[in-house]
Amino acid sequence: MATTHEPAAGTLSALLQEDRRYPPSDAFKAQANWNDPAIYQRAEADPEAFWAEQAKAIDWFKPWDRVLDWNVPEAKWFVGAQVNASYNCVDRHIKSWRRNKAAIIFEGEPGDARVLTYRDLYREVNRCAAALKRLGVKKGDRVAIYLGMVPELAIAMLACARIGAPHTVIFAGFSADSISDRVNDCGASFAITADGGWRRGSKIPLKDTMDRAMESCPTIQKVLVVNRTDDARQVPMKEGRDVWWHRALEESGAEIVEPEALDAEHPLYILYTSGTTGKPKGMLHTTGGYLVGTACSHKYVFDLKEEDVFWCTADVGWVTGHSYIVYGPLANGAACVMYEGSPDYPDKDRFWSIVEKYGVTILYTAPTAIRTFMRWGKEYPAKHDLTSLRVLGTVGEPINPEAWVWYREVIGLDRCPVVDTWWMTETGQILITPLPGITVLKPGSATFPFPGVKADVLDENGKSVPLGSGGYLVLQRPWPAMARTIWGDPERYKTQYWTRFPGNYFAGDGAKRDDEGYFWLLGRVDDVLNVAGHRIGTMEVESALVSHPAVAEAAVIGISHEVKGQALAAFATLRGGFTGDPAMVETLRNHVGEKIGAIAKPDKIFFTSELPKTRSAKIMRRLLRDIAEGKVLGDTTTLADPTVLASIKQQYEESE
Repeated sequence: MATTHEPAAGTLSALLQEDRRYPPSDAFKAQANWNDPAIYQRAEADPEAFWAEQAKAIDWFKPWDRVLDWNVPEAKWFVGAQVNASYNCVDRHIKSWRRNKAAIIFEGEPGDARVLTYRDLYREVNRCAAALKRLGVKKGDRVAIYLGMVPELAIAMLACARIGAPHTVIFAGFSADSISDRVNDCGASFAITADGGWRRGSKIPLKDTMDRAMESCPTIQKVLVVNRTDDARQVPMKEGRDVWWHRALEESGAEIVEPEALDAEHPLYILYTSGTTGKPKGMLHTTGGYLVGTACSHKYVFDLKEEDVFWCTADVGWVTGHSYIVYGPLANGAACVMYEGSPDYPDKDRFWSIVEKYGVTILYTAPTAIRTFMRWGKEYPAKHDLTSLRVLGTVGEPINPEAWVWYREVIGLDRCPVVDTWWMTETGQILITPLPGITVLKPGSATFPFPGVKADVLDENGKSVPLGSGGYLVLQRPWPAMARTIWGDPERYKTQYWTRFPGNYFAGDGAKRDDEGYFWLLGRVDDVLNVAGHRIGTMEVESALVSHPAVAEAAVIGISHEVKGQALAAFATLRGGFTGDPAMVETLRNHVGEKIGAIAKPDKIFFTSELPKTRSAKIMRRLLRDIAEGKVLGDTTTLADPTVLASIKQQYEESE
């Protein structure tokens, strides 16, 4: 029996029995940006020299005096250097043939499309920067951005970076209260929004929501408004505060705003992530190290080539969009697809039509989205030519092996490597990942730390666990794109991330390493449950459920149990042709028992046509726990379909 001192011991057995292997093909390996395993040894031998070498891909106004100053938990990268993110993402590309290369390939949900070359992007970023300065934004001022997935979002971010004004992007699904919480926490003086956006054929009233938020945001002086959905004459504008984006940029004309030469540690952005106390944490990312980390990881994790068309399906409101839609790809001069709407509008093949239409070669999406595509069926991708794809990526949460294999076989036509990546808002860049020209892939494993990154798995007492064991995932030295602090609360930053295992960064995730040293992510340690003395990760139970041919996707939570202390409740969405009856409940319980062990059998299984997900396709297990514990549900405005919760709640209450 596992003890509570070994948080993941005796678990993940189903995953560790995974015997499928996918080495890089000879053809892929031959052309890969990195194809020599010695890169790991070189980086480990001298990490600072390794990162200094990667930093040469960035243009610096002034070189650094030292690569790193490290005084736990305070890191300063490329000390003494001067740099500008906007210059690296825009200006330097217009000095070469890339000036006429596509930078942003925009697909609106209604079907409208725009392509901005790097020359176009340069012009628009300068016009926006000029408008911001004219409207009173200065270096160091914070700018709140509340926009849908439109090119103006990237333009606004780069314009802020150009003048040294840190931005905070607020996801366009958040409520007025969520906006005001973030604006007031960082003291933003300027805001950018739109009249609306499109989602599943409906207009999202962004300006209305922003107006309600502004009622309790005394620091905001001006609001710049993009005209996206409505006749501008019908949009309420507050005199003296609200300014139309198009008019402000027209007034800028062809003005050029020289990019500020900023210290490498100058704040680039503040991005809020959920906190255990309910108060969002504003993670502060700075400029130089962040650019190096995102550009380097983007180039080598995805094996980026000049001719690639890169599509990260995330929303820029999350860190994935910051790092792998805007800053990393544009610093690398990539052609980036940006899609505004839902993957199932007007039908469930929208993603695949976009891949075919633009010849997407690299696709980066979420495991939850992949499981949704599995449930919808192979017929949707089969309608489209996906032969342009050559690399597939996943991000957001651990991916179960069956979804990994489906993604490779159905979307990647059984030839594209799948790079499953682990990182988070706080880390800024991908940290655990395959290198597609080197790594032998195992479905469901994020494989190994990126070169230069040092990770370990520790037990309760901070001791490194042997291979084949599980515990707490930590990072043992700094990396360039790491968040520097929590805005306005450095003590919370230190306490939350650096005190559990002194000298180590602990993000709150559990992990296991198999006998070959591959990392398998277990998810949040909050989701590792103590069931009758056994520590069981909810992710592994979800993986076991989804490995059954009847189950498209599943979410597992812990519930109180008089005897066991905690028990498991599962919420499952079935594939077409299967019925959620008592016989299916027993079938799935037995299936989990066979895969993991009898102790992991869910006490309760509920069938639902849909799981509660954010618009970025992440399952909101927190809301399922609230239902199970009889709590009042919190803010559900980020959900793609808030009505899903009502049917789940009713079903759960009827079972009690």
